Amino acid sequence: MIIRSDVLEAEKRISGYVRRTPLFRAGTAAVPLWFKCEFLQHTGVFKARGAFNRLLSARERGELDPAVGVVAASGGNAGLANAYAAAALGVPATVFVPATAPRVKVDRLLGYGATVRQVGAEYAEAYTAAMQYVEASGALFCHAYDQLEVAAGAGTIAEEILEDEPGIDTIIVAVGGGGLYAGVAATAEGRAGVVAVEPFSIPTLHAALKAGRPVDVPVSGIAADSLGARRVGEIAFGMASRIPPTSVLVDDTAVVAARSQLWSEYRIPAEYGAATAFAALTSGAYTPSAGERVAVIICGANTDSRTLESPPEAVVARQPGDTRTARAESGGTGHG
Repeated sequence: MIIRSDVLEAEKRISGYVRRTPLFRAGTAAVPLWFKCEFLQHTGVFKARGAFNRLLSARERGELDPAVGVVAASGGNAGLANAYAAAALGVPATVFVPATAPRVKVDRLLGYGATVRQVGAEYAEAYTAAMQYVEASGALFCHAYDQLEVAAGAGTIAEEILEDEPGIDTIIVAVGGGGLYAGVAATAEGRAGVVAVEPFSIPTLHAALKAGRPVDVPVSGIAADSLGARRVGEIAFGMASRIPPTSVLVDDTAVVAARSQLWSEYRIPAEYGAATAFAALTSGAYTPSAGERVAVIICGANTDSRTLESPPEAVVARQPGDTRTARAESGGTGHG
């Protein structure tokens, strides 16, 4: 079980390695709203925090062999974060991705100095190959979300929010595999409520809470590339079972519209997964009470900038019956 002390330890450990991203007021006196600008983090996504905490913790325990380094299986953001962290610490990184991984992400991984191995047509095949590599090499495996150190690193975002604005009542966060949610909930416990937002098409946490255990869900929709977990992680489910969040769902139209609004009004280049949190407000899926002070985590900006000016209707129109599976960040279970 993750608790706030884990997050506070992570905050000390990763200080100097990650950016303390700004929290800026986006609302009015009548509608108090803040954005946590985590899209300005190294690699353009919050996952750098968890990656550094995982690697630095392992190095402290003598588990990080500088000769073989780290290994990650990823379709995107987690691989980038671990490749960046490994380069910063001077250890090699090997990242397994499906053969179908976008060239732009492969190029960025190579740019961070990672060895990229493209295996299979699906993420599950890349994950299997990564675990075989771990067994053979002794490299440190870095999970995308379901490791305590990774979730605790992500939780430092909420710690910063509440340090900068102690009066925040509610933190809104998007959920995929749940590492970010788990860390945020742990450090906010007793200080702020948490709203966990998911697409209708990938309701991992929502379905787990309903079933009383993590369960597989179908994966599809506009945010599947970053929130495409087939099931929520055990750490996130444990946190949600102990302190149930406000769990809300939004549809693709709401996500696309929220992303468009973030760009047009604030010039924030959010990826669809990051815009999912804001969509809870813009769609009315979550309505704050009068005077409720709300912070929304805009957690990533790894998106195609050419699509930012697309009319929301056009983007949704290109997604009919979208069943793209986001190749899971852990044995076929998603990003988080």
